[in-house]
Amino acid sequence: MKLSSKGRYAFRALFDIAFYNDGQPTQVKDIAERQAIPPRFLEQIFQDLKRAGIVASKRGPQGGYMLAREPSEIRLGDVVEVIEGGVSLGDDESPKTALEGPGRRKGEPALDGQRVTNHVLKELSARVTSCLNEVTLSDVCRKAEFLGVRRNEPTASVYFI
Repeated sequence: MKLSSKGRYAFRALFDIAFYNDGQPTQVKDIAERQAIPPRFLEQIFQDLKRAGIVASKRGPQGGYMLAREPSEIRLGDVVEVIEGGVSLGDDESPKTALEGPGRRKGEPALDGQRVTNHVLKELSARVTSCLNEVTLSDVCRKAEFLGVRRNEPTASVYFI
């Protein structure tokens, strides 16, 4: 299984909001710059995440996207479900039926090998989903701190009169 670019970008964007802005409104241009994500693509990702209630938005000069829930309540499995449609290592085909093929009619019982492998892949998909559900955005932020990732220091404004 390989996560799509959209899925990886969604993880990075949510991490950015949680880590660099403590979940507060963050402008797309800032996230796009820090995470090297095309801004237009990021907007599309945020629309999906907003519909799912993972992020919210605020208009205006101090606006942007923010987390709609606490980072400890946002699981990576939630993000995969929204962006990728969940984890599926096998065919979405029912293990009881097989595709039509030479000498086979639709609705005939599946080949034993296909039925067994579909069942195993379905179980593995559930285990991967379970693993993703064990990791929250808070966990990712703690990992960043452990790895020595620095948070942006607020820059003091200097005024000359």
